[in-house]
Amino acid sequence: MAVHAHPDDESSKGAATTAKYVAEGHRVLVVSCTGGERGDVLNPALKDNPHITRDLAQVRRDEMARAQAILGCEHTWLGFVDSGLPEGDPRPPLPAGCFALEELDAPVEALVREIRRFRPHVLTTYDENGGYPHPDHIMTNRVSVEAFLAAGDPERYPHAGEPWQPLKMYYNAGFHRQRLQTYHRALLDRGMESPFADWLARWEDRTDRRITTRVPASEYFDVRDDALRAHATQVDPGGSFFAVTNDIQAEVWPTDDFELAMSYVPTDDTEDDLFAGIDPQRADELATGRPTLLRDDRVEPTVKDWR
Repeated sequence: MAVHAHPDDESSKGAATTAKYVAEGHRVLVVSCTGGERGDVLNPALKDNPHITRDLAQVRRDEMARAQAILGCEHTWLGFVDSGLPEGDPRPPLPAGCFALEELDAPVEALVREIRRFRPHVLTTYDENGGYPHPDHIMTNRVSVEAFLAAGDPERYPHAGEPWQPLKMYYNAGFHRQRLQTYHRALLDRGMESPFADWLARWEDRTDRRITTRVPASEYFDVRDDALRAHATQVDPGGSFFAVTNDIQAEVWPTDDFELAMSYVPTDDTEDDLFAGIDPQRADELATGRPTLLRDDRVEPTVKDWR
């Protein structure tokens, strides 16, 4: 199960791994916490399209359906309202009724219901800072962590289905300094222009994240990009996301990267598979029991909660 804030996030974060596991016969469920109703139109060719401006919410749903079909995954909407990304100094308040202002109980119960219905062994989401400090991404982390811990507890949300404990939780770690530095050097070494110099300059004060898991997925980079382009309002086809061709990516950085946050099975920091350490013969038995949390590497957020 991959828990995301908005439609398009599932195609820009860990999407090659989603396609890989689907191709290998695993079921993968993408959960979109919001409908992306307040997203900006980032594709210059579509900014003044009257159909899009008239009904962006439906456009985002249509785009998600196309991306889902390309990835081959399952999908569900959690049903909360996009918070947008208010900008300004001072920063304006978040809109009333949005996802980031929800009390935790309602979205946590909604996600627990999905976990108990779908019964995943592994859950992926964003780190405690949201990957980047968008209010919905930060909220998605808080909801995902709480639901991960609650789903296997029969005393919590007893009307939300039979208890089921996912065995591992990961944070997406696609955009980190080492990967961007590698892309930057690869482009310059080939005499090509790099869009990553400014990104790396802004990274100087950040602490590097711990990468525990590198999933070989270069065979599915084209699928990932096709799924992202399906979110036509959200991606500029000439933008930096596509600056490094997939053949170069396959050569210099052929993996999707993740950070293991919690685990109920023994593991280490040199994984190449999100299912590492999970015995398929005992996984369901462990998930329906009351396993002991063997690893908890969560840390306190460094960005302010938008609430």
